[in-house]
Amino acid sequence: MTPELQRVAARGWGTHRTIGAAIRAADDGAVVSIQPGSYKESLVLDRDITVVAEKGPGTVRITAAHGPGVSVSAGHVVLRELEFEGSDAAEPVVLARGGSLELERCELSGGRLELARDSTAQVRGCTVHGAKRAGVHVTGTARGSFEDCTIRSVDGYGLTLVDTARADLLRTRVQRTTDCGVLLGGTSSATFDDCELAHTGDAALLVYAPAQPLLRGCRLHDTRAQGVRIEDAPGQPAPQPLHRAQPEEAGPDAGGEGASAGQDERRIRLDKCEIFRTQAEGVLVSGGSRVLLRDCDVREAHGAGLFAYGTARVELESVRIVDVPDTAVTVAESAQVRARNGVFSRTGTGGLLAEGDAVLELADCQVAATGHSAVQLAGNARAVLVDCTVADSAQHGIRLSEGADLLAERTRIERTKLAGVLVDGADAVLRDCVISEAETGVRLDTRHRPLLDGCEFRAIRRTGIEVAADTAALIRGGQVAGTGSAGVFLEERSQAWIEEMEISDTQGSGLVLWTGSAPRIRAVTVTGAGKNGVYVHEGGAGILEDCEISGSAFPAVYTGPKSAPVLRRLLVHDVQEDLSAAEDAEAVFEDCWVRDVLVSTLPQAEEEPSAGAVAVAGGGPVRRKLTSDQGSSEKNGAEDGVTEDQLPELLAELEALVGLDRVKQEVGSLAKVMQMVKRRQEAGLQPPPLSRHLVFAGNPGTGKTTVARLYGRLLAALGLLARGHLVEADRGSLVGEYVGHTAPKTTAIFRRALGGVLFIDEAYALVPYAQSTDFGHEAIATLVKLMEDHREEVVVIAAGYPTDMQRFIDSNPGLASRFTRTLTFDDYSSDELVEIVRYQAARHQYQVPDETLAALVEYFDGIERTEHFGNGRTARQVFQRMTEQHAQRVAELLDPGTDDLTIVRPQDLPPRTAV
Repeated sequence: MTPELQRVAARGWGTHRTIGAAIRAADDGAVVSIQPGSYKESLVLDRDITVVAEKGPGTVRITAAHGPGVSVSAGHVVLRELEFEGSDAAEPVVLARGGSLELERCELSGGRLELARDSTAQVRGCTVHGAKRAGVHVTGTARGSFEDCTIRSVDGYGLTLVDTARADLLRTRVQRTTDCGVLLGGTSSATFDDCELAHTGDAALLVYAPAQPLLRGCRLHDTRAQGVRIEDAPGQPAPQPLHRAQPEEAGPDAGGEGASAGQDERRIRLDKCEIFRTQAEGVLVSGGSRVLLRDCDVREAHGAGLFAYGTARVELESVRIVDVPDTAVTVAESAQVRARNGVFSRTGTGGLLAEGDAVLELADCQVAATGHSAVQLAGNARAVLVDCTVADSAQHGIRLSEGADLLAERTRIERTKLAGVLVDGADAVLRDCVISEAETGVRLDTRHRPLLDGCEFRAIRRTGIEVAADTAALIRGGQVAGTGSAGVFLEERSQAWIEEMEISDTQGSGLVLWTGSAPRIRAVTVTGAGKNGVYVHEGGAGILEDCEISGSAFPAVYTGPKSAPVLRRLLVHDVQEDLSAAEDAEAVFEDCWVRDVLVSTLPQAEEEPSAGAVAVAGGGPVRRKLTSDQGSSEKNGAEDGVTEDQLPELLAELEALVGLDRVKQEVGSLAKVMQMVKRRQEAGLQPPPLSRHLVFAGNPGTGKTTVARLYGRLLAALGLLARGHLVEADRGSLVGEYVGHTAPKTTAIFRRALGGVLFIDEAYALVPYAQSTDFGHEAIATLVKLMEDHREEVVVIAAGYPTDMQRFIDSNPGLASRFTRTLTFDDYSSDELVEIVRYQAARHQYQVPDETLAALVEYFDGIERTEHFGNGRTARQVFQRMTEQHAQRVAELLDPGTDDLTIVRPQDLPPRTAV
């Protein structure tokens, strides 16, 4: 049956001149056809009716006379291809309070579309713009579906849903809003498929729990705040803390594909969404919300990629968070984040941060290219990493502090600038993990008892495993292979239990037991150590059972003064020397055996151990202490202790330095004063007031570092420093990049220097011009306190350009009282630079005849002494270029003789522009 048709024309032919008149005349189900034109009316529709624009040139514009342009209260109403203009942008231009509304290809301006009470609406191909407060508002129990729509240029929210309202949006865009793009409150719900929320003045999506949106294939970008912000509704009571799952409850399957559909329905979900270019966090979740992100990309957020706090629970499935200047994920308070198959990369600070009582669980995830530590745990946070990869961290791979707790299984940590894992006061369990290309493999400094079970350490630049002072640890199985220093270093008073481990190809000693350490070591194999297989420092102890040492460059075992280790069933083979011991060492050897050793002084059992076994067969144990003729400390693998007998040798080494006459005189005088200080202390007299800290003022290449190293050794020879070693630092190693980061960095460097010299190069860089809030001031304040707390244990030398060092001293009142002496390092004269070249030539078996020396003097006289002049460094570079020129010249000779191969001529000098 053809519906009744009523026509409307503002001018000329038409049944009705107004739309209202046509509607009043129409029966239920009628069609009102409107000719193009402008109509100022407010329509009230309460029955089935269709209002459409008649085809023809122009449009039908309906401007509200008062209140909404259209009010729908009942019936089924269809509005098609019409333009509606509101009378008040803060009020509805189309309002549905009941019935069913269809809007097709309509444009609404100057007011919002509002669905209220129990109304339903289908909106297709429509545009809403120019409203205030909200572009579309759905409230009560209303239901709305939006397909291929645009909501834009709104002074407020784009779309708001409250109460128990529901909306379904398909291919709809919300753009250019001054507030959030979409707001969900109450217990409302919505689905968004292939939608875009962009250019918003606040978050693209704001959800007040327990509202529940589902986003699939959406793009949220270019926001002035977060991409997604999820909060508890204002005025709601605080949610109860969630149960902190135990490790067996919180495995990698939790929240994954095994989760029930019911669980997913209770969550706020984003599937296959993109969130990018946000001015704050990509996703911010607070309160007690449950959130699931699956197959999503978060990038270019100006805060953290994801920040969860309160008691929030967040699941990440195949989520990628990259290119953020902050952390990829931050979890705080009692929040929990679980991630599977995630990628977290290219961050400005850390990769993942958990603090407070937070829980972070990762399975099959990658954390890479982070500006600070890749994974950081603090407070009482707990993390579980299973089958993960952590790589390319600018600091530590994993850093734990305070009361944090880590379980890592089958996880790879590689290419970190500092430690692969740093445990500082926290607890950790690492099982079957691989750590490679780190500065230090693992450093354990805690009152807890961490466990390393079956872990591998490869290509470590310094020490494979460090167990700090007063730390206990259990190390079971695994291997350390290829370290730049020791394989395993046990510091003062540490108590480690190590068993069934392989240590190989270390440039330092395989096992180092420092003063007061008392480990229990069983079934450890040390192969190919660059120094000792086992090095026991002065006062070290412990029990080593069923161990094997071979291929060490230094004696297989070194026992220092007053050390008292017990070595049972030790097998030493294929080394030059098996034992080097201090005269007063008290080491005990039981049932030990030596094979294929050139020089052997180690007490041996009567019978060789059976094949494949280290334990000695037959008879009781052979238990012997070493005597003074059974070894010496001349060949040990750690830094030898410097004694006062070496003082003349060290002073001669100082005097042999080229130039630096004033410096050598002052250091020699300081050595005499220090010697007198020591004598007075030995006589029971009070030492005179004296600061050992120095300022070295001089240009680059004038020997400041060399003299600092000698100064430390001189003080060690006098017994005023325990070791006399040198630790170099600069602004980069002392100053952090965010609040709270500087003091720990400075303290860590300072602790490494205890017993020796902390040499701060370019110290003035800690005090940049006109930057009173720079973190360098915090580093200086920390240094001043540490220098006071450890004034007898360390010497600090601040070095830099003469014109800038006073600025450093004046930056903190505590510095002036501690740095009372400045040593000035003059630039080298041309003659002194020639002497440096002669020294370099002699070291490398070259001869420099007189004519070449004369040419060198003239050469150095002609070099302009600008700020880029390198002094001694320049001399060394000149010599290197001379050898290159010499090699090119000699290569052209048919049959060069010895003189040709060793004598450098004036023609071998490089152009001055080449150095």
